[in-house]
Amino acid sequence: MPADRFTPLHDRHLGLGATMASFAGYDMPLWYQSGAVREHLAVVNAAGIFDTSHMDVVLVSGTTAAAFLDYAFTRDIGSIRPNRCGYGAFLREDGSCIDDGIVYPLADGRYGIVLNAAMAEPVTAHLRTMPGAEAVVVARPSVPLGKIDIQGPLAFALVRTLFADHSLFASFPYFSFRGDFDLGRSDVILADGTPAVLSRTGYTGELGFELFIPAERTGAVWDRLIDRGTDRGVLPAGLAARDSLRTGAVLPLSHQDIGPWPFLNHPWAFALPLAADGSFSKDFFGRSGLAGAANVPYTLPFAGFDQRRVEAADSVVLHDGLPVGTATTVVSDMAVGRVEGRIVSVASPGRPDGFKPRGLACGFVRCDREFLPGERLVLKDARREIPVEIVRDIRPDRTARKALGSVVAVI
Repeated sequence: MPADRFTPLHDRHLGLGATMASFAGYDMPLWYQSGAVREHLAVVNAAGIFDTSHMDVVLVSGTTAAAFLDYAFTRDIGSIRPNRCGYGAFLREDGSCIDDGIVYPLADGRYGIVLNAAMAEPVTAHLRTMPGAEAVVVARPSVPLGKIDIQGPLAFALVRTLFADHSLFASFPYFSFRGDFDLGRSDVILADGTPAVLSRTGYTGELGFELFIPAERTGAVWDRLIDRGTDRGVLPAGLAARDSLRTGAVLPLSHQDIGPWPFLNHPWAFALPLAADGSFSKDFFGRSGLAGAANVPYTLPFAGFDQRRVEAADSVVLHDGLPVGTATTVVSDMAVGRVEGRIVSVASPGRPDGFKPRGLACGFVRCDREFLPGERLVLKDARREIPVEIVRDIRPDRTARKALGSVVAVI
């Protein structure tokens, strides 16, 4: 279906010669002239700049907003500390996933929710069916937002160039943020006077930030980031690199790796409120559906032994020659390779001298039983079969959680 939505950076993408495609109704860049492989490697070695203005934001306010969201969202809202944000999911009554997202506690008992592209309307409609919906306000931000993600080891140095006052970086741990999605109330101001929300989050597994600004200012900020980073190997990056990077970081794609099946038996158990004994530590919408779910398939990360791939949509997963499931995501992470059986990244401190990764196929499979790390499976489509190994992690030595104080690069 042709795209009928455009981000504030659409003309910039065309000017950079991007290959465009429709994604969730938006005309988005798949890759630029540099190509998806170079963009992927730029994020691991330097930084990539992504247009993520297609993402949706919803605000929830009211005196009972905290209790309301605590029931509607899988994560324990009360456990999210000030200036931190939390990843979780919105479930249907049967425990299947409508969408995943990140909740940001704001001042005065308000909350911002960052959702996937085109998901504000279905999630808002869902929230308005929740108990207590009549006592809260669920709305979009009053000012249209643009969003730029800066991801990679140089992200901190690059983002810092946007600010005259660097004091907000004095303490900025992973999954923390500064600012307010009601931009008129935000105390985060760029050097050019643009109000913003700056969040130390991302979808690549590498050190990075997500920047929310008024849509009308997005082009000027994008241009400044591109200009400042070009000489340091920073590249604009499209959806293809975003997909391969998030897969190498073992992060799910909504409606593909998680979706209309019970939100269980997957690598993202941290999105659920689990007690030490594995029971649910709070009540939430969809809990009874999860508790009563039977024969739930297992979603498991895998890595191949070279970069050959199969088509996920046409694949079957084999164990001892018998079908046991299908693949949900199959990509190649071109920043990794195997050294004596061990997966090594181009950024791994202990990589061998002269290490040049050739890339590995990787992704997720949904199987009718659990397979443990180290167990071998075969992925098959109409063209080929490839052997793969179930793993706990894919791209090692990622930088997302690295302390900003250890980043000394200057741009």
